[in-house]
Amino acid sequence: MDFLYQLESIRNPFFSGIFRLFTLLGQEVIVLAVLCFFYWCYNKKLAYQISFGFFLSAILVQGLKITFRIPRPWVKDPLFIPVEGAINAATGYSFPSGHTQAATALYGTLALAANKKASKIIFFLVIAMVGLSRMYLGVHTPADVLTSFGITLVTILLVHYFSKYELTKDKKVYLMIGIGVFAVALLIYCISLYTNGTIELAYAADSCSAAAAGVGLAIGWYVESTYLNFNERACSNRMQVVKLLVGLSITVLLQEGLGVILGASIAGKGIKYFLLVLWIMIGYPCIIKRFMSKM
Repeated sequence: MDFLYQLESIRNPFFSGIFRLFTLLGQEVIVLAVLCFFYWCYNKKLAYQISFGFFLSAILVQGLKITFRIPRPWVKDPLFIPVEGAINAATGYSFPSGHTQAATALYGTLALAANKKASKIIFFLVIAMVGLSRMYLGVHTPADVLTSFGITLVTILLVHYFSKYELTKDKKVYLMIGIGVFAVALLIYCISLYTNGTIELAYAADSCSAAAAGVGLAIGWYVESTYLNFNERACSNRMQVVKLLVGLSITVLLQEGLGVILGASIAGKGIKYFLLVLWIMIGYPCIIKRFMSKM
């Protein structure tokens, strides 16, 4: 908390505006939009690396959140005041930081894939600024940020290393099952904590959403890489823009529509994220492949 109080002492409207912009770079919606761009339009293999790093580290982070159940800084210390407006996006427990996890998974993977040293430095600077922004805004402690960064960094390094190997169909099945079991384990753990009254509905729903998305990733990756194999580059640059905008628009509509239909229950949020991931990884690529075959 001492470090957060030091940051609080240097707050001003200019710095607050800058750090609120940086914290947006760690928002789930930004990560998913960039992921969709790479997956649908630019580099499917890199998109898979981002997906595995993002969803696997999210499962780990959510598991730690509901295990330690550490409250936000202003809850631990009522005298501490976060930046106005930052609380709205600070959902769930404080430890570890979800924004730092998302930023590290995305920009860290891009840094590992970059050929130029300058690009690598820029991507890691973005991660550092997102983490610092969470502390400047007063919604996370250094322990929250550093733990999340460490967990996610190890995850993306492992994904980057194993992505070099070609998998047979049988090995893909094993990997799909392994990721599915990993995600379902979080789901069972989360539901058990909720049913015995250890955690509240909102915290349980966040963890179950991450678990359901992990199951969607496992199934979506296996089906697309084994059977669908759509070509993300099979159209002109102009059509790529149209393809991306249409896909993102439908995704937003699906997210909002499913939220209304399924509600905010644990099952509702889990099903929503499961279906969204399947739409991104299988549904829209099927439409893309069918459309391109007629051109």
